[in-house]
Amino acid sequence: MIHQKYTRIIFAFLMSLFMSCLMSGVITFINLGLIDNFLFIWLEAYWKAFLVAFPIIFVVAPFVQKLTKKLTNS
Repeated sequence: MIHQKYTRIIFAFLMSLFMSCLMSGVITFINLGLIDNFLFIWLEAYWKAFLVAFPIIFVVAPFVQKLTKKLTNS
C-alpha cells in the first residue's frame, strides 16, 4: 500500500483523472456529436484537461474540504 502521507496527491490525481475524463467526453460529445474520430478527439481533450485539472484540484481541494466542513457543521 501507498503511505498515508501521499493521500492529498493521490486524491488530486484520481479526482482529476476521473473528472477530466468524464467532462472532456461529455463536452466533446455535446460539441461534435458521435463523429468518426470521436475517440481520438476525446483523448486529446482528455489529456489536456487532465494537465490543467490535476494542479487545480491539488491546490483547491483543501479549501473545498474546509468549506464543506463549515457548511455541514462537521
